[in-house]
Amino acid sequence: MSKKSILVTGGLGYIGSHTTVALIERGYKISIIDDLSNSSIDVLKRIEKITNTSPDFFKLDLTNSSSVEEFFTKNNNFNGVIHFAAKKSVDDSVKNPLEYYHNNIQSLINILVHINCNTKFIFSSSCTVYGQADKLPITEKTPLKKAESPYGNTKKICENILEDKTKVESEFSTIILRYFNPIGAHSSSLIGENPRNIPQNLVPIITKHAIGEIKKLIIYGNDYPTKDGTCIRDYIHIMDLADAHISALEYLFSNKRSNVFEIFNVGTGQGKTVKEVIDCFEKVSGKKIHYDYGARRNGDVISAFADSSKAKKILNWKTKISFEDAILSAWKWEQNK
Repeated sequence: MSKKSILVTGGLGYIGSHTTVALIERGYKISIIDDLSNSSIDVLKRIEKITNTSPDFFKLDLTNSSSVEEFFTKNNNFNGVIHFAAKKSVDDSVKNPLEYYHNNIQSLINILVHINCNTKFIFSSSCTVYGQADKLPITEKTPLKKAESPYGNTKKICENILEDKTKVESEFSTIILRYFNPIGAHSSSLIGENPRNIPQNLVPIITKHAIGEIKKLIIYGNDYPTKDGTCIRDYIHIMDLADAHISALEYLFSNKRSNVFEIFNVGTGQGKTVKEVIDCFEKVSGKKIHYDYGARRNGDVISAFADSSKAKKILNWKTKISFEDAILSAWKWEQNK
């Protein structure tokens, strides 16, 4: 049987690169689209080193409809698409909303216009679509409140677009994965979270502070109604998250129904405060972290952690890597990259 061909958009980004490695290791043939706006071509070489495989790579702006049309005219034999490519900073989206609406929504529409109707589609969504949930942990049935940021709203709109398309395309199938907070790095320490710009996520801010690259670490808000006054999030190791995409694809490929639409939360079910993350880093690294408190950040919710029992039951997926090991892998990556 020939290898199934998967297109990974944003495949040189943090989640995309780790998922690409996992896909190759499972025997899939991979093509990557990335515009390199928040990633590096060096990641492609690192993927090749880990897997001994050279994925096809295309530098492409997915918001450019004519470029996307030209690409799919020449390359449209994909069995599946995993769509990661998006701008993803909550704080930046509050400051630059139109940029986020244009980039995240237009890129999805351009892809959907041109892919084959029987393609299996996995969409990279986010727990930000829930807003501040009234009840924790968050299940897939938790009501979606007004998103706290334009970023979260773009994910909600994209989910709606995919649901509407799946309703009218009898051979089109979609799985939406609502991620919680990915952290850590591949066990080789060859790939990890390495944004081109100033990091927005907590763990790379901590690791870069520990090596002296970021001088000042600010905790945004110490007056939240939590046990230590700081925000609570659900931190999942990046390779556990990558495996969720494999499980989702395999579910669609093995499903007898040609038209599937499903949503799954992808998290550990354990909430950690910002201070608990810092404490864990200090424990596994032996480094002391110095921080100050700042005002709450626009767009941040108080607490979010997942109930992922639906993914466990239907996709046969569960997390395998501990929080401590995830933090340690992030530290090893920071030291070795």
